[in-house]
Amino acid sequence: MFKMFIAFIAAISMLTACNSNEVTEKNEEVLQTENIQEERQENEQPTEQIQNQSKESVNHEEWSSLPEYNKIIEQIGNKDNSFQTVTDNEGKRILLIRDKNGEEEYKTIFIKNTNRLKIIKVNGGGQIFNGTLAQS
Repeated sequence: MFKMFIAFIAAISMLTACNSNEVTEKNEEVLQTENIQEERQENEQPTEQIQNQSKESVNHEEWSSLPEYNKIIEQIGNKDNSFQTVTDNEGKRILLIRDKNGEEEYKTIFIKNTNRLKIIKVNGGGQIFNGTLAQS
């Protein structure tokens, strides 16, 4: 009877040890996979931002064709800004204007059916323009 009891305890100990090794190995695999995914995301994000910024700077001619562009430049000056479209649908267009360091400086809202333009200085400046553009 005593030998069976010792054999039973030994068997349970071995099963527990084997099971914990499997769990530990699986946890390590999951952690490694998560780390790889996080590294990929970190590496991809800056590249996308740099590509978007360079596209925006190069395509200044594209922005100049917008009806609100001249008024925006008149109000904020012709600095080395980059434009980013936030929303552009049939009703309105929202643009973010970033300075040369990539920091948000202005936000514009153009209501297409009324030709109303609002220009807002993002960091504490508030609204600097709210008016209707002359139709051309």
